[in-house]
Amino acid sequence: MRYDLVLKLAAVGGLALVPLSGADFYTELIAKTLVLAIFAMSLDLLVGYTGLVSLGHAAYFGIAAYTVALMSPKYEAASLWLTMPAAVGAAALAALVIGVFVLRTKGIYFIMVTLAFAQMAFYAFHDTPLGGGSDGIYVNMKPTAEIAGFMPFDLDNPTHLYYFILAMLVLVYLFVGRVLQSPFGRVLVGIKSNEHRMQSLGYVTFRYKLAAFALAGGLGGIAGYLYAVVFGFVTPELLSWHQSGNVLLMVILGGMGNLVGAIAGAFAFVAMQEVFSAWTKHWQLAMGLVIVAAVLFLPGGLSAIPARIKRALQGGSAND
Repeated sequence: MRYDLVLKLAAVGGLALVPLSGADFYTELIAKTLVLAIFAMSLDLLVGYTGLVSLGHAAYFGIAAYTVALMSPKYEAASLWLTMPAAVGAAALAALVIGVFVLRTKGIYFIMVTLAFAQMAFYAFHDTPLGGGSDGIYVNMKPTAEIAGFMPFDLDNPTHLYYFILAMLVLVYLFVGRVLQSPFGRVLVGIKSNEHRMQSLGYVTFRYKLAAFALAGGLGGIAGYLYAVVFGFVTPELLSWHQSGNVLLMVILGGMGNLVGAIAGAFAFVAMQEVFSAWTKHWQLAMGLVIVAAVLFLPGGLSAIPARIKRALQGGSAND
């Protein structure tokens, strides 16, 4: 346990050193990856721990991004302390309402209904003036963190923005970890393992799944909010089905049911995207082949590698 803690602290320390390198491109790239890591953790709460495979999780990501864009005045900075809770709340509320309907289905039907609702949200922003059509909306000024004249940090400063995102990643990780260790989290794991047995024990599983669905939507909203702040514009593509597919691939690549794996999956996905796109214009084909190979030969994802190495070492020691 101490060894794992040391590795995690070392990883956070390494990420904290990125802005000190002076490489603005890589600082922004890692910031984007941290945002996607938060997004992946939010979906892993559903897929890896509750057993709910959603193909519409990008809806909450996009709703939060559009919330900050719509709340931001054109020529002045909006308040971080108003827009962020509003964006996360809008995403969680949307997930709660959608969850009431989709959680009445199971299996492949659940996957298809989540996709259908996400597509409805996509076209609500794509085909109406609300979302600026296919061009989207620009966030001209980043939100301000000012509190009664005091500015604790400045999101217009790339370094401050990076550390704010890193802090949010750590907070989300600790929060989800605490939730999973609580009785609520243990019920979610029980539902994934055997929902009928949990029902026989007296648990109203629908309520637990709905709470998990809304919570995951709110956490996805944090990622959507940060994405809008980092890049300064939002488009309907943030709600599209392939965005939901990408984050699901991150979770699978990292290893379902493992928060560190979700983070590692986001980093691996972005790294492959950058490397393969630099090599060839058919980078999606190359990345698809790697992901298929990972699923076939590394079914536990990247998070399973340490355990495999440990077993291999123990096996070698035993043979000796």
